Amino acid sequence: MTKLGLPDTVRACLFDLDGVLTRTAVVHAAAWKEMFDDFLRRRDGAGFRPFDPVADYDEYVDGRPRADGVRTFLASRGIELPEGSEDDPPERDTVHGLGTRKNILVLEKIRQEGVEAYPGSVRFVEAVRAAGLRTAVVSSSANCRDVLASAGIEDLFEVRIDGVVAEERKLPGKPHPDTFLEAGRELGVEPAAAAVFEDALAGMDAGRAGAFGYVVGVDRVGQAEELRRHGADTVVKDLAELLEEKA
Repeated sequence: MTKLGLPDTVRACLFDLDGVLTRTAVVHAAAWKEMFDDFLRRRDGAGFRPFDPVADYDEYVDGRPRADGVRTFLASRGIELPEGSEDDPPERDTVHGLGTRKNILVLEKIRQEGVEAYPGSVRFVEAVRAAGLRTAVVSSSANCRDVLASAGIEDLFEVRIDGVVAEERKLPGKPHPDTFLEAGRELGVEPAAAAVFEDALAGMDAGRAGAFGYVVGVDRVGQAEELRRHGADTVVKDLAELLEEKA
């Protein structure tokens, strides 16, 4: 293992954004909860069962493209909605309408609360670059570039494969490995020589499906065993632990 806590064969690091690099996962979870609770309350009345911002977020929406998150959570409640279209207004009860509402809410929260990068993650990425490894950010978020810029870490990554790029290139999102594979291709690195860093169960599944050389689970919410079960080779609470272990 290198001083980065990674196998010697790793030549590139592919990082998820929310919950791995930036403290935005909790903001996304709050936006999903506000949107889904409003919808469920209108649909089910006083007997509605609220969206759980930990269990439901981790299992059904975290790491997935926005529309996939809507579909997957609703399916868990036995609800099927019309797809609608990408220009559906936020008050329309379609898959895209609910997704639009969630995005409006998360952008409002980010504007109000700002975006902060995890200091340990910044230290680790800087160490990765100093060691000569390649870097990419891989996120399902269409707001990835703005979040990176707001957090002041955009220049740490050579390649960005996000929700906008995935849509343009018709890449299926996590748990499919295609966005991570695309990042590796842009960096000129085979999957076996790349490490994936994820906090989402869907991201773990993508890392395993893509046969990447190493998959690091980042446990911010106490789901270490689930991350391992979904394919993590190692689990840390903060990326700085990888440096401390091998210092």
